[in-house]
Amino acid sequence: LQYYSSTEFKDYKGDEIELLGDLDVWASLSQFIYQSNQPVLFGGKWGIDVIIPVVSLEVDPGKIPVLSDAGTGLGDILVGPYIQWDPIMGENGPIFMHRIELQTVFPTGKYDTDRVLNPGSNFYSINPYWAGTLFITPRWEASLRFHYLWNSENNRPNKTLFPMADDTQAGQAIHLNFASSYEVLPKRLHAGLNLSYLKQVTDSEVDGKSVSNSREQVLGIGPGAVWHFSPDDHLFLNLYFETLAENRPEGIRVNLRWTHHF
Repeated sequence: LQYYSSTEFKDYKGDEIELLGDLDVWASLSQFIYQSNQPVLFGGKWGIDVIIPVVSLEVDPGKIPVLSDAGTGLGDILVGPYIQWDPIMGENGPIFMHRIELQTVFPTGKYDTDRVLNPGSNFYSINPYWAGTLFITPRWEASLRFHYLWNSENNRPNKTLFPMADDTQAGQAIHLNFASSYEVLPKRLHAGLNLSYLKQVTDSEVDGKSVSNSREQVLGIGPGAVWHFSPDDHLFLNLYFETLAENRPEGIRVNLRWTHHF
């Protein structure tokens, strides 16, 4: 379960656009992961990752009636085949483990060309990543996940922002997640720090032409914790305070995640 709240929209310089309003987003994401025991590449074992989101948007348009939302609906479904390698073990337990995943986001979500903000995007995205976890000590670990995002064209762009356009295409981006935690209570509680960063590396396009000053950026940082009810049930809580935003809202994100191992 994710909650995002923003009272500031930033321009390409990172300055606040004062006449725009507030944004609140609730998202329920159901993630299903199957991990096989069949090696396919250098001992790595294949698996499949599926995420089904339901998104609720509520926007206050502010003094300029530009922003509008499409309410609640199904979001874009993510499907990601992956390869997970077994942990490299040491005398006191695991030392390092990693995986690669080829995420594809399908335009299954609710989308209305008359609304600026939608649960769905109306375009495909390919978002592969590499993720690794290093156990610095048996009780202290650090994890990194690095993505490269590519987006296809949207052949039904928003009519408010692009009234004369036939298509738009969001720019490519890199984004990463980092987390480090320490085992505070043995086999019960880990607590630490989490960070996320997104940087758009190519311009967005309208009808195949680059749009200057269109690249997005944002950094989020905050505390995180996980409570282990048992070896099969874990509850995660992460809080992100955003800064350095450009061409996007800047706010606070809360993630609450329950993981169960069947």
